Amino acid sequence: MAAEPGRGVAGVVTGRRSKYLVIVFWLLVLLVAGPLAGKLTGVERNESKSWLPAAAESTRVLEAQVAFSSPDTIPAVVVYERPGGLTPADLAKATADARVFGALGDLDGTVTGPVPSADGRAAQTIVPLNLGADGWARAGAVVADLKRTAGTDANGLSAHVTGPGGIAADSSKAFEGIDSTLLFGTVGVVIAILLLTYRSPVLWLLPVVSAAVALTCAQMVIYLLARHAGLTVNAQSAGILTVLVFGAGTDYALLLVARYREELHRHVDRHAAMAVALHRAAPAIVASAATVVVGMLCLVLADTNATKGLGPVAAIGIAVGLGVMLTLLPALLVTFGRWIFWPARPHVDAVDPATTGLWSRIGAGIARHPRVVWTVTTALLALMTVGVVQLDATGLTNAEAFRGTPDSVVGEQVLGRHFAAGAGSPVVVISAAEHAPAVRAALVGTPGLAGADVPPAEVRGGTAYLVGTLVDPPDSRAAFDTVDRVRDRVHAVPGARAMVGGNSAINLDLQRAARHDRDLIIPIVLAVVFVILALLLRAVVAPLLLIATVVLSFGAAMGVSALVFRHLFGFGGADTSFPLFVFVFLVALGIDYNIFLMTRVREEATRVGTRRGALVGLAATGAVITSAGLVLAGTFSVLATLPLTAFAEIGFAVAFGVLLDTIVVRSVLVTALTLDAGRHVWWPHRLSRSDGAAS
Repeated sequence: MAAEPGRGVAGVVTGRRSKYLVIVFWLLVLLVAGPLAGKLTGVERNESKSWLPAAAESTRVLEAQVAFSSPDTIPAVVVYERPGGLTPADLAKATADARVFGALGDLDGTVTGPVPSADGRAAQTIVPLNLGADGWARAGAVVADLKRTAGTDANGLSAHVTGPGGIAADSSKAFEGIDSTLLFGTVGVVIAILLLTYRSPVLWLLPVVSAAVALTCAQMVIYLLARHAGLTVNAQSAGILTVLVFGAGTDYALLLVARYREELHRHVDRHAAMAVALHRAAPAIVASAATVVVGMLCLVLADTNATKGLGPVAAIGIAVGLGVMLTLLPALLVTFGRWIFWPARPHVDAVDPATTGLWSRIGAGIARHPRVVWTVTTALLALMTVGVVQLDATGLTNAEAFRGTPDSVVGEQVLGRHFAAGAGSPVVVISAAEHAPAVRAALVGTPGLAGADVPPAEVRGGTAYLVGTLVDPPDSRAAFDTVDRVRDRVHAVPGARAMVGGNSAINLDLQRAARHDRDLIIPIVLAVVFVILALLLRAVVAPLLLIATVVLSFGAAMGVSALVFRHLFGFGGADTSFPLFVFVFLVALGIDYNIFLMTRVREEATRVGTRRGALVGLAATGAVITSAGLVLAGTFSVLATLPLTAFAEIGFAVAFGVLLDTIVVRSVLVTALTLDAGRHVWWPHRLSRSDGAAS
């Protein structure tokens, strides 16, 4: 086979001399990127406001509270308990502890307590911590000091630190080391799968090195945008970035290496082989990456700041990964030569890997009864979606958010047994000062608030500040209902411009914003993906079929995940952002495999017809797409190593959905649909009227 001349980027990347320029270029970029990438953690924003909807009422309350207290203040509640009843020595110890807490330098106001419970079995002390702008990161160390003080010379008296400060400390501890945990776990999974895929002790190094370069460069770009352009980055988006770059980047590497190996069987010159491989594989890889980038950028339409920030972070990671995998990786491959595939070095021969192997036999089996195959497969997938009725994505309580029972959750349970469960996490009301008495009157006696005695308003600069104590746990449905009742009452005060905030209001607003984001973004992502597929395949029917199969795959993954979460893992629910995140990841990433398959089918259809092209396309891409699916599923499953329920749920659902998509949907369902539809799948393109052969 004559070599196709290398032109443009392919010519530079595969050139006998210019390949070295490509490698040197990326080395220079890496030297600059390394130090800047290491600073990414320093610009993460994990405070409440950075996660909230910008226009939400609770967000505006946080902004208004600045007149009364620092926005960095998070109260910690130290709760003591002795089931047999507190002794005088216990109360004396709690009082002495309060004096120690009052001498701390990280306070905003005075320490309150200890306040004994009505049943005499517990006492609570509220410590208003002001830990500065990086309080989320500092909370762990400060709360640990509170625990040590409360636990010293306790003589059987149990002590726990809960409230917003305690929760923040346990959350920051759960995220501690997330970057290294995810990085090492992801790299380990990628190396293991590449070793199994390539069966070479050295070839895996090049995709892994390229992915590492991509991650470092992406982190540099994101750091610069966060530092100078206001991009919001938090621990969640930074963690997902690692998984996404390694997972998607390795997928692109697998497709390129597979096509390169195929061309090495046809070309004596490895540079010519890579030129052809890059020329043939690049359109599918670029289209796949573009689908993910555009899909992720749709997240900027979200109300929730955390979701809005994830979109650009993920899109940058994919875009940088694409650039590295289409330039640095091919340059490295042609530099090292055929020996990199050792011990199975490809030689020029008559073997056509696109017509042999397991996937060729699977395709032949599907071809015998394609309509029966896709009908049965669709029915089974539809049956799997039924489990979604058990999905409770209305948010996770503090206890449900952790895999395990941290001290803040234990303390919260102690508070619930002996005090108004919302102590330490009040409802906050901000209003015009002149209407403060009327707002307070509306607040007093609201069902769900503890007692009728609401403290008088604090007034500063024409603004009034009031608080009420919740009877129910602040993360419960009952507390959210109380917030709505309070809002209805205070909003009805004419001219008061009253707003209701606090932790319960924040969580309620997050839930509602998540539903809005899901209902808005999912249809937009589907429309965008359809347009990209239609432009790539120059057809309408094929994109519609591919979109339908991916949506069905998403539904099946959600249904199975809901059953597993409830009956196997024992999770109490799912985070409000769970459906949207899983949808975007599965649709944007899952459509990649359909792009890899259908672009090859279309290429073959122009030569041998659609039905034969479908079988050749499956045989040619089956192994590499399955390997790519294993890599992506493996990398996302690493999220389950974190002690946070939301990450474990996203990791499981995406991993399962990717495996379902690569093994069943792409290989069986899409192939069967293509075989049954024949050339009509390309309508309205001319291939639908007469393709490369009778089909």
